Amino acid sequence: MAHNKHHKQLVFTVKDRCRVCFTCVRECPVKAIKIINGQAEVLSERCIGCGNCVRVCRQEAKVYLQQISEVNELLKSGQRTVACLAPSFPAEFTEIEDYRILVGMVKKLGFELVTEVAFGADMVSVAYKKLYHQQDSKGIINSDCPAIVYYVEHYLPELVDHLAPLVSPMVASSRFLKKKYGDDLQVVFIGPCVAKKAESDEIDYALTFAELRQLFQQHQIKADESLACDFNPPFAAKGAIFPVSHGLLQNMDIEADITKGDVVVAEGRVNVKDALNEFSQGALNARHLELLCCEGCIMGPGMSEEGKKYLRRSCISNYVANKLENFDQQQWEKDMKLAETVDLSTSFEQMDRRTQIPTSAAIAEVLKSMGKNDPGDYLDCGACGYDTCVEHAIAIVQGLAETEMCLPYTIEKLHQSIEKVNHSNQELATAREALKQSEKLAHMGQLSAGIAHELNNPLGVITMYSNLLLDDVADDTTRSDLQLIVEQTDRCRKIVGGLLNFARKNQVRLQETDLEKFVQQSIKSIIHPKNIAIELSVEMKDPFVFLDADQMMQVLTNLEKNAVEAMPEGGKLSISLAEKPDDVIIAISDTGTGISKENMEKVFTPFFTTKEVGKGTGLGLPLCYGIVKMHKGKIDVNSNTDPEKGHTGTTFTIRLPRNPS
Repeated sequence: MAHNKHHKQLVFTVKDRCRVCFTCVRECPVKAIKIINGQAEVLSERCIGCGNCVRVCRQEAKVYLQQISEVNELLKSGQRTVACLAPSFPAEFTEIEDYRILVGMVKKLGFELVTEVAFGADMVSVAYKKLYHQQDSKGIINSDCPAIVYYVEHYLPELVDHLAPLVSPMVASSRFLKKKYGDDLQVVFIGPCVAKKAESDEIDYALTFAELRQLFQQHQIKADESLACDFNPPFAAKGAIFPVSHGLLQNMDIEADITKGDVVVAEGRVNVKDALNEFSQGALNARHLELLCCEGCIMGPGMSEEGKKYLRRSCISNYVANKLENFDQQQWEKDMKLAETVDLSTSFEQMDRRTQIPTSAAIAEVLKSMGKNDPGDYLDCGACGYDTCVEHAIAIVQGLAETEMCLPYTIEKLHQSIEKVNHSNQELATAREALKQSEKLAHMGQLSAGIAHELNNPLGVITMYSNLLLDDVADDTTRSDLQLIVEQTDRCRKIVGGLLNFARKNQVRLQETDLEKFVQQSIKSIIHPKNIAIELSVEMKDPFVFLDADQMMQVLTNLEKNAVEAMPEGGKLSISLAEKPDDVIIAISDTGTGISKENMEKVFTPFFTTKEVGKGTGLGLPLCYGIVKMHKGKIDVNSNTDPEKGHTGTTFTIRLPRNPS
C-alpha cells in the first residue's frame, strides 16, 4: 500500500519571526494553527500539509520540512537513484527554454536517472477512466492530491469510502520504475507539493522545486554550463497536463458537461472545502470530484514565490503541445503495456481528528466577553483569521485562539486603555496640583500662625487702652478718632482670628449630624435677594455624618454667601447631597460669571480676593479649606467663564468621610 500511516511533521514555526498577523490562520483550511505566547504555531497533529501557511507568510515564520541534506547524502552513497520530476516543472523553470537543459542539470547533481512523473499520471488516468465508467451512483473523489486525502481522512472521515482507491501519479511512477529498473532503485520525487513528503513510504525522499534550486546553488550548477539530456524512459503523453485544473479529466478524455453536473472540478482551500461539504451533505449528485488543494499544482507552496498563475499555465500548455508533436506513440504504448502489470491500488483509513464543538452556552460566554452580546454585534470581518465570530469563539473555547485576535475588540480595548490612561494622567495632574497647593498652604499656615500670635497681644493692648480712653474723653472729635481706632483694631483682631483659624491645630469636635437638616439650616442663615433661586437636591438613604457643626457651618455659609455674591444679576444656587459607602459629597453650584483660569490656583491662598477693597479679607476660602482638611476631607473647585463652552458658574465639591475619627 502506498499510503503512509506514520504521521510526519511537515511545517514548523520559526520562533520570534511571527508577527501574529493571523494570515496563516485565515489560509489554513483546517485551522491547524494555535496562538501560543504570541506565536502562531502549527499543530502537527492537525496539519494536512497543504503548505498554505508557508506560502502566505511574509515574515518567513513558517517553513516546511527540508530534505536537502538527506538527498545529498543519498547521492554521495553511490546507490542507484532516480529523480522523478513532477509535471509542473515547466511552470517553475520558465527561464530554461529547453527542458533537456534542466534534465542535464539534475543529472549533474548525481542522479543516475531522471524521469517524468507525468507517465504515472498517464497510468492513473487510465485507471480513473475505468473507475468513472464502471461506477454506479457512488461519487468518486480523486486521491492524487495528498492534502485532499488527509483532509477527508481526518476531517470528513465519513467520505473515506468515496476516495478513489488509486495511488497518486508519484507513487504509480515509483512502482513502475522499480519494476522496470529494479527494486533497489532509490526514488526522489521533486515537485511543487509539501504534502508529498509524507504521502508514501514508497518514496525515499520528496523535494520541492525550491529545494532543487537550492541544490543547484550549493553545487554551483548553472543552465548555461550544462549539457542537454532527455528524460529517461518511460516518456509521458497527456499526463503532463495533470497539474492544471481539469488536467485529470483531459487526460481521461472526459469533458465536464455542465448540463449533467456529474463532474465537479474545484481548486483552492475555499472551493475544495465547499465542494466536499456539499458532497457530504448530499447536495452534489456528482460521479467524479477532481479536487486540488492549491490553485492547481502550478501554484503549490514548493514553487518559487514570484510566479504568475496564468503564465505558468501557459508554460504547461506549450510544453505539452511541443511534446505531443514529436511523440513516440509506439514506445508509449509499449510502456503502458508494462504499466498494466503494475498494481495501482491503495486504501485509506478513517482517522477522525475533529475537535468537539463546544456548547452554545460556552460559545455565547466567549462572544459576550468580546462585547458581542447578540448577532447584531457579529461583524464576521475575518481579521482574526476565522470566517465568522462564532468560529473564532469556538476556537477560543477549544484553546486554539485568543480573544485579542478580534481586531474590533482589541481596538475597543485600546481605546478604553487610552481613556483610562488619559483619566489617570488627569487625576495625577490634579493630585499634583493639590499637593502643590497643600504644600503652599501649609507654609502659609505656619507663617500665618506666627504672625497671628505675634500680633494678637499688641492688638489686645491697643483695644483695651482705646476703650479706657473712650470712657475718659468727652470731646466729640477725640472720641470719634478713638472710636475709629477701636473699630479698626477689632477688624485687625478678626483678621488675626481668621489667620489662626486657617492655621489652626486644634481638634474638631465631632458629633452625629443629620446632614440634610444641617444644610437646610445653613441656607436659612444666609440672606439672598429674590432674584436668586435656591435648590436643594438630596440623594441619600443615610443622611447622618459625624462633623464639627460650628466649624462646618462656617464652611457652608461662606461658600453659599460667595455664590450669592457671584450672581449680582440673579441666578440659581444649587446644593446637592450624595453618598458613597464611606463618604458624603456636598456640591454647591452657582450660575454666576465664574472664576478665571488664572485665578483658579489662588482661590485657597490667604489674602487673595477678587472682591472690592474693604469688602473681603481673602481668608474665607482658606478657612474653608483648613476646616475640610481637619475633617480628613477634600474640597475641589470647577468653574467656567466661557459661555461657548456651556453654562457659566462655579461649583465647589466637598467630600467628607462619614466618620473622620
